[in-house]
Amino acid sequence: MKNNKELFEALSLLEIERGISADFMLDKIKKAIVTACKNSYNGNDDVLIDIDEDKGKFEVYLRKTVVETVSDFGREISLADARAIDPGTDIGEQVSIKLDTKEFGRIAAQTARNIIRQGIRDGERGLMLQEFESKRQELVTAIVEKVDPRSGSATLKIGKSEAFLPKNEQLSSDDLKEGDHIKVYIADVKEGDKGPWAFISRTHPDMVRRMFEKEVPEIYDGTVEIKQVAREAGARTKLAVLSKDKNVDAIGACIGPKGARVNAIVEELGGEKIDIIEYDEDSVKFIAAALAPAEVLDVDIDPEVENSCTAIVPNNQLSLAIGNKGQNARLAAKLTGFKIDIKPEHEVN
Repeated sequence: MKNNKELFEALSLLEIERGISADFMLDKIKKAIVTACKNSYNGNDDVLIDIDEDKGKFEVYLRKTVVETVSDFGREISLADARAIDPGTDIGEQVSIKLDTKEFGRIAAQTARNIIRQGIRDGERGLMLQEFESKRQELVTAIVEKVDPRSGSATLKIGKSEAFLPKNEQLSSDDLKEGDHIKVYIADVKEGDKGPWAFISRTHPDMVRRMFEKEVPEIYDGTVEIKQVAREAGARTKLAVLSKDKNVDAIGACIGPKGARVNAIVEELGGEKIDIIEYDEDSVKFIAAALAPAEVLDVDIDPEVENSCTAIVPNNQLSLAIGNKGQNARLAAKLTGFKIDIKPEHEVN
């Protein structure tokens, strides 16, 4: 590898294209060279590797012990051969023999290639894990690389890494196509046998939370707080918000001028309906607000059963309070943490 500028150019290219540091790869190459020497020289791994990137120099030396009669070619060298390298050497001393890498042979070269290839994989795994970890529980923009025509699952590109979006983590309105830019939520990151993988979703309730944080400056700066989110992805989300400044209307801030903020989120979510309600420490007021758009006449908290209540609504609003297939009532229960029994006015009068 003498004067091997090509090696350093290749490493530099790897660094640019794959983001793997040249130092990381050089360390892997050194280990590969040591392994190759050990295999080729009877287990001798006493190897010195001299690298000078500026000069493009990469030299390998194998240290052997000077003996009168060589019995182990991998570890020993005759006095005559040793003195041809270092005239002042003597029996029992060690000399460093400069190796021509061609001597490593086909097996040694293959060993080096395999370790270097594994090094690239390890480097990419490390980078992928680092990239995903930095985005854990965050909203990111991904590019659809391919969609499985049978399962509907999609392979996405996030930064320099790939991730898998199963069909059941997509919205019912999603019709993903190659090249689409979509928002996804990175719910978790794990290190598996085949490398790191990210659990990504478009149905996770915190996806809506993150979207509002990005869209609403008052949430981002902490003036308005999202207290609770309940979601049936693709259909409806209920968002409970609280203003920490009496001069700021939490609901109005989330809706935005002429509905611009909430509409942008609804559009991204394929028309998913979003109810924004005001959070209240008073459970009665909170439960009443959570059943919007229905009007609630009264909420009776059950003193005998924890987190259980009855909500009274006008006779003509029972179906509105319950919602399509019970959705409004379910989401209100999720949002408040209460089991809510909804009754029309005529049943309690």
